[in-house]
Amino acid sequence: MEKPKIEISGLNKKFGDLAVLKGISLSVEAGSVVAIIGPSGSGKSTLLRCINLLVTPDGGQIRVGEDAFTFGPGTKLPGTRDLARFRSNTGMVFQHFNLFPHMSVLGNVMEAPVTVRKKSKAEARELALALLAKVGLSDKADEFPARLSGGQKQRVAIARALAMQPDVMLFDEATSALDPELVGEVLGVMKKLATEGMTMVIVTHEIAFAREVADRVIFMRDGIVAEEGPAHQVIDAPRETATQAFLSHFHRGGHHQTAETAP
Repeated sequence: MEKPKIEISGLNKKFGDLAVLKGISLSVEAGSVVAIIGPSGSGKSTLLRCINLLVTPDGGQIRVGEDAFTFGPGTKLPGTRDLARFRSNTGMVFQHFNLFPHMSVLGNVMEAPVTVRKKSKAEARELALALLAKVGLSDKADEFPARLSGGQKQRVAIARALAMQPDVMLFDEATSALDPELVGEVLGVMKKLATEGMTMVIVTHEIAFAREVADRVIFMRDGIVAEEGPAHQVIDAPRETATQAFLSHFHRGGHHQTAETAP
């Protein structure tokens, strides 16, 4: 048996007196897609940010690929260099696109491979053009972000994360800032990555998408994993009352259900 690509055990995180993650444990197999759903404030985004150490956990363990970290009293945090190398292997796409406004689309995608991975400009350019083709934006290479729609910006952000050739892709509500008519184009790119075998952890309000694309769904509430299992089982026949209540806000089969209206 190949060991999981991501393993998290006993993860805790507090902000002041507020415990946001309470002993979270989960694993993600290589090449699988795990969707994390749940009401706002349940700790989903914090968990995702802990996976690539944008947020430092207070306790527990995280392993992604060969990199393992232990947190809590008496443990030593990874140094800057280790952190940078680690993060370059875990691509992250946020709700807001964070593109460099002064760089063209091509420049945005080329930047990290040149500065972090030390690729030649020619090599980075070739990679960037291939990735822009992959996300359907070959014709926008020379445009600047200000001239793009939200959906196009988010697809550039995905290409930019992929340019680091990461082992794992993390998506934090990648579609929730988009106009409804633009959501599909971003989900389409994510679906394509899933079919190509990219290991992905997706925090999402798009329940129909989670059901279709994810192998497993994790339902979080109040900083704990309340339920997890195969996507169809958790979404179509949830066992826990809290999961049932959360999912009752969605109309089955609707194309654009989102959980923003859930309590």
